[in-house]
Amino acid sequence: MSSMEERMELGVAAAPGSSSSGLGVGPVGGALDAGPGSGLAGIQEESGVRRDGSGTEADPDAPPKKRVRQQEGEAGKLEERLYSVLCCTVCLDLPKASVYQCTNGHLMCAGCFIHLLADARLKEEQATCPNCRCEISKSLCCRNLAVEKAVSELPSECSYCLKQFPRSSLDHHQTEECQDRVTQCKYKRIGCPWQGPFHELSAHEAECSHPSKTGMELMGILDEMDQSHRRELQLYNSIFSLLCFEKIGFTEVQFRPYRTDDFITRLYYETPRFTVLNQTWVLKARINDSERNPNLSCKRTLSFQLILKSKVNSALECSFLLLKGPYDDVKIKPVIQHHHHVFSNDTNETEYALLPINDSVECNKLLAAKNINLRLFIFQIQK
Repeated sequence: MSSMEERMELGVAAAPGSSSSGLGVGPVGGALDAGPGSGLAGIQEESGVRRDGSGTEADPDAPPKKRVRQQEGEAGKLEERLYSVLCCTVCLDLPKASVYQCTNGHLMCAGCFIHLLADARLKEEQATCPNCRCEISKSLCCRNLAVEKAVSELPSECSYCLKQFPRSSLDHHQTEECQDRVTQCKYKRIGCPWQGPFHELSAHEAECSHPSKTGMELMGILDEMDQSHRRELQLYNSIFSLLCFEKIGFTEVQFRPYRTDDFITRLYYETPRFTVLNQTWVLKARINDSERNPNLSCKRTLSFQLILKSKVNSALECSFLLLKGPYDDVKIKPVIQHHHHVFSNDTNETEYALLPINDSVECNKLLAAKNINLRLFIFQIQK
């Protein structure tokens, strides 16, 4: 007989209330009551039998029970803590795109990071992290892909239907799926001003009065559309006509930052001398038309001029076009500058013209870069 069976027999034979075994006969014949410190508990442990909280035997091979879900209040507090940890240290908002970090790990969204570098360039200072004051630059800072992924999975509220969605899918929901997103009537092109939620669009278009308007009523709207199309067509026709010229030259130009010799120095840009169409040229650029403190202004612009450096025997009539470089992501609209400008030894430079960039954000991108790389086209008009 095994030792376990011997112990069980001894336990049953013991008298009720016996202190040696801690076992007693219950009210139902043959039932045994085991106290918390009884010998039966030890027997169960030795035999490998475990009991869960309800008193039923627990299978040792069963998978572990799932954790209890957090209450909504606790989940909300966790999200708030993550928001405070993952937010940009400058604007205190969650980044919408790339996330950069300084050498000490402080986070900055792409917009604030570029703005810090641009401000430092304007003030002729070394850009520093707003938290720890360590130096920051495009070479010293790196992207934090883990934070970018974590931020993309955090819930965010749709501005139309007020439902929660992961930030990574929020844009698609707001532009394609949300039934409350603001949309316009398909007859907008003929003057319908209606704007409303997407779920009301079908009902409005079925009752819209603009398709039944007379031709005379639509003529004013069509004239405005024709004017905008005419300007675009004129630009493209001008570019194509310039491409038919006999002498066309282009080159990559690199604007480098310099400072004036004034008491209050001002930032300006200038390219090294370059040769196009057998002539030597230089490009100069300035910020906000040489405003005294452009770093205090939210609106920032770049204007440039083309200067002929070589001596010429006869006047040169030229047009030129400045576009983005092959490896830059800055957005520049095509604009023909100083159409048919005449260069001579006496008038060897053009007036400053605005670089046709979209907004101040694009200007900050250029200022934050070490150099500004663009592509210049010059078209010489033959007389």
